[in-house]
Amino acid sequence: MPGKLEGKIALVTGGSSGIGLATAQQFVKEGAYVYITGRRQSELDKAVKAIGGFQVKAVRADSSNLSDLDRLFNQIKQEKGRLDIVFANAGGGSFAPLGTITEELYEQTFNTNVKGVLFTVQKALPLIPDGGSIILNASVAGQKGLPAFSVYSATKAAVRSFARSWTTDLKERRIRVNAISPGPIETPIIDGLAETDEQRSGIKAQLTSMVPLGRMGQPEEIGKAAVFLASQDASFVAGAELFVDGGTAQV
Repeated sequence: MPGKLEGKIALVTGGSSGIGLATAQQFVKEGAYVYITGRRQSELDKAVKAIGGFQVKAVRADSSNLSDLDRLFNQIKQEKGRLDIVFANAGGGSFAPLGTITEELYEQTFNTNVKGVLFTVQKALPLIPDGGSIILNASVAGQKGLPAFSVYSATKAAVRSFARSWTTDLKERRIRVNAISPGPIETPIIDGLAETDEQRSGIKAQLTSMVPLGRMGQPEEIGKAAVFLASQDASFVAGAELFVDGGTAQV
């Protein structure tokens, strides 16, 4: 039986690991041809091998670098001519309580999480046919007052706002823009928030304690939600924020 995304062309930014990699795997499983991006070629090569098959291509690109984005979309235009699905996933952040926030941390986080998402979508628009799907990766952090995470949380609140505004901007083209807000997910980004195994265990225990379902989520659980939003199953879903968080932001 054909998959839910059979014949579709998709882009997953930040697709070399974690949520991006899992989503690319789910998109390919459902029949899409998927471009993935990342900043490190070695990690992209590993991701392509993990996904397997002939339905994926890696392009080294930094989503906050406009020249990289131009090169990426020129390649997609030449090779496929269109882009049915965009999952603007690339992002990251680090802990910094108020009083210790540096200009470097602020600029790095906003450049990746806000500027990168904005210009990824804007530069993709000429390739997206009417009725296409744009999915933004937000976070429960945009809804909750997590300690020492205010800069990251502000970027994710901005991403969620983009989904609302862009739904209005693109209504004449019937392009659906939605946001996924993951809760705590087992990804390399979580591991990167700590320097020692003891610190990682402490962070994961704290995050797990916030989740009513009593566990952290898995990247493929976000990937499956992204498939839903990308497919015709979500044909009447626009401007929404889909929480995939085990209840973290809900109760």
